[in-house]
Amino acid sequence: TLQHCTVRELAKNTHTVTMGKLKAHELRGKGKADLLKQLDSLKSELAVLRVAKVTGGAASKLAKIKVVRKDIARVLTVNNQKTKAAFRKDYGTSKYVPVDLRRKKTRALRRALTTKERSIKSKRTQTRESNFPQRRYAVAAQA
Repeated sequence: TLQHCTVRELAKNTHTVTMGKLKAHELRGKGKADLLKQLDSLKSELAVLRVAKVTGGAASKLAKIKVVRKDIARVLTVNNQKTKAAFRKDYGTSKYVPVDLRRKKTRALRRALTTKERSIKSKRTQTRESNFPQRRYAVAAQA
């Protein structure tokens, strides 16, 4: 979380933390604590850049706001993916899994009958099949 500080303190703290765009594959190699630390530093950098925008900072700082916002989104995405993967691993092949951890597929496939549900026959159908079985015809051999 960001610490509360005055505009002057933010203006003094003008150093930037990131060099360039963060790469998602590099972020996936980091641990959760590192990701959260990086997220805090990015958020504080964004606050500094926004102050620079209000006070009429350089154009390079204004352009950097978009990059930092995307970096924050990237860090949050990787963090959420890791969390979800851990939960999926915990649930494993258990019968009941939360909706957000289930396979997405398509709406039609999610609502389709399972093979077991498809093979179930009603009492009436079972009676009809037993009373009127499929007729078998003997074909006479040609002599």
